[in-house]
Amino acid sequence: MLTLEHLAGLIESHRSAAGAQVRSFPIGGRHFDFQSRPAVMGVVNLSAESWYRESVCLTTESAVRRGHVLAAQGADIIDLGAESTLSNAARVGEGAQNSKLLPVLRELRAANLLVSVETYQPLVTRACLEAGANVLNLTGTEGGEELFRMVAAHDAAVILCHVQGRNVREVGDFDLNGDPLERMRDEFSRQIETAQACGVRKIFVDPGLGFYYRNLQDSATRIRHQMQVFLNTFRLRTLGFPVCHALPHAFEFFGEEVRGAESFFAVLAALGKTDLFRTHEVSRIKAVLDTLNAY
Repeated sequence: MLTLEHLAGLIESHRSAAGAQVRSFPIGGRHFDFQSRPAVMGVVNLSAESWYRESVCLTTESAVRRGHVLAAQGADIIDLGAESTLSNAARVGEGAQNSKLLPVLRELRAANLLVSVETYQPLVTRACLEAGANVLNLTGTEGGEELFRMVAAHDAAVILCHVQGRNVREVGDFDLNGDPLERMRDEFSRQIETAQACGVRKIFVDPGLGFYYRNLQDSATRIRHQMQVFLNTFRLRTLGFPVCHALPHAFEFFGEEVRGAESFFAVLAALGKTDLFRTHEVSRIKAVLDTLNAY
């Protein structure tokens, strides 16, 4: 059971990190001050195999409509993805991804909404940045320098996801030995150095808590790991850049109330000082953050 004593011990063990400051920067002409207010990213899934049914949009029109609804609910950024991260889902080629992503991206940008694209494919990255994408949500580890140079050339931001494998579709077991936050911090530090050398200045780090590692299928192990990382998020902020979290679901415990799971994890993420909340449930998460802010 998570208790106040646990939270007190966490701060006592890492007090020097608790006050870490992160960079603020503009995205698409809009300034984000992460020291004063976290941001919210709403999800639009263009893959029929994405399991979160409420976020799935199978036409350009429905995807654009959902993007506008999420923005009206309080999303600062709309995140588009055209390939499910489920391990048993079919792969989607770069051309097929672009045919789904680009029409939606162009319409949302024409409405002056900020758009992120989730991909690890170079051709998808290039096409989407050229079409006006503001953020690359990078879910792979290969071709970093090429991708970073594309991001820099378009004055975009990048989300560096912690992926143990070539990409989110090719993960195996997660290394649970030792302190995962220290391992993540070391990896992110190297990625940040490379990204900055390529000219990228707008960077988020994301521990990748929603990825489908084989040895995290056991609910107790997975949820314990997720809770630990959420509460320790402030330690990653010592890198100097804001931290993004994709909120998970714990459907084994929430069952038919699974749509409320992200709200629970948002509380833990906020306590850990998360800067960007990636969610399928924007209105719920916005309400949680507004309530916490009232304290």
